[in-house]
Amino acid sequence: MSGAAFDLTCVGTALVDSIVRGFDPVPVSASGYRAESGTLSVGGEAVNEAMAGAKLGLRTRILCFLGADAAGDMVQDALSRAGVDTGAVVRETAHATPVSTLLVAADGTRRSVTNVAHRYNFHPERHAAALGASRVVTLASLFRAPFDDPAVVHAVVTAAKAQGSLVFADTKLPNFRTLTLEDLRDSLPLLDGIFPNEDEARRYTGETEPEAMAECFLRHGVGSVVVKLGGAGCLYMDAHETIRLRAYGVTAVDATGAGDNFIAGFVSALLRGASRGEALRFANACGALCATAVGASAALRSRAQVLEFMETHRMQ
Repeated sequence: MSGAAFDLTCVGTALVDSIVRGFDPVPVSASGYRAESGTLSVGGEAVNEAMAGAKLGLRTRILCFLGADAAGDMVQDALSRAGVDTGAVVRETAHATPVSTLLVAADGTRRSVTNVAHRYNFHPERHAAALGASRVVTLASLFRAPFDDPAVVHAVVTAAKAQGSLVFADTKLPNFRTLTLEDLRDSLPLLDGIFPNEDEARRYTGETEPEAMAECFLRHGVGSVVVKLGGAGCLYMDAHETIRLRAYGVTAVDATGAGDNFIAGFVSALLRGASRGEALRFANACGALCATAVGASAALRSRAQVLEFMETHRMQ
């Protein structure tokens, strides 16, 4: 794959986030509420990963769906400005670009409101040619559309592996259709890595301790597991080693997209020849940086910025 046209191809959801910070649930009138701020930001796991990857110097492409609407124009313009190749973006008039509302608390934690537009399951397997000639393909995110259909998951993973790509998968909690690890038994052994956060790992494995969660994924055939533990850092496990790292200490403003920036950072470092431990430290820094600003793509600007951050900050 040394002659690959792309370092990273991100496949999955693209949308616009309406981010409401400091929402006060006490009404000020019969139909009125107050909040600290409201911000529009492009988002979706594939978009967040792709933009972070491009900013970190990776030749990055995205395969996603956008409606032929103003929200779709906003996302495509942001991708292009970030340096992401948008030649594989699928746009059509039959479905709207999804828009999410995110309610962000003072500590950076968030709740999201989705709508029926998120249920549109576009078919990336019909665009398998877009998966070729990429060193890494990421599924963003497993268990949500378009990757809440076992047949779609298997087709995309198989196509990517046939091209010689490493395949990593982020995960999300389901919002419409629910799958289990057993539903994906044919696809999980084809994944080189999976990146659930602690809540997601608990849901899909039934375990309560990060080590047991990781072991469960490994028993299902996944090559490696990173359990993202938020402010507690992360746990990495494969058949040969276990690594646990603390998080960098920052004041969290908005955790939206921190996990997506983490994955982009991990892939970026790995493709530059870093060890797993080094890649995890770099990924931790990318996730921490992301959480210091509102929106998934506002804080992280470049690889040099991340390296400087790692020199000036310590893990807790």
